[in-house]
Amino acid sequence: MEYQVRAARITDVERIVALWSAAAPTATSTAREAADLLRQLVYLPQASVLVAEATRTIAGVAVLALRTSVRSGGFVGTVDLFVVDPDRDVEQLTGLLAEEVLRSARNKGCAIVEMAAPAEGASLAAWEQLGFTAAGPRIEFLLPVRRARTGRS
Repeated sequence: MEYQVRAARITDVERIVALWSAAAPTATSTAREAADLLRQLVYLPQASVLVAEATRTIAGVAVLALRTSVRSGGFVGTVDLFVVDPDRDVEQLTGLLAEEVLRSARNKGCAIVEMAAPAEGASLAAWEQLGFTAAGPRIEFLLPVRRARTGRS
């Protein structure tokens, strides 16, 4: 099946929350709180809300939020939410969404992309194949730093 990854629209929020609720029924925030926050994130430049869809059905979602970090020397992109429909091609969807998250992070000037480490060992191996490395309770991907020239010597 062919999937399309794109920026989420405000009209996708309810379907995103439904997918997330089905995949993580023990989540701490309520569906209404999550929907309200996602509606805001869709429009914020310091976040990227991405969806993967096939035949107009959302099959996966990723939320990248930016924060500044002195230790990292710039922005850190945190993958706050990453959910893939388990009834779909999980490996393909994970790869497509991760690729788009990394592209978005590069475009926004991130030095690192981090996320909570996956619970299962098999999932961790898949993320390591994408270039992420273990870093304590999370995994991270170091992006090459591109510094703008100032024109000064």
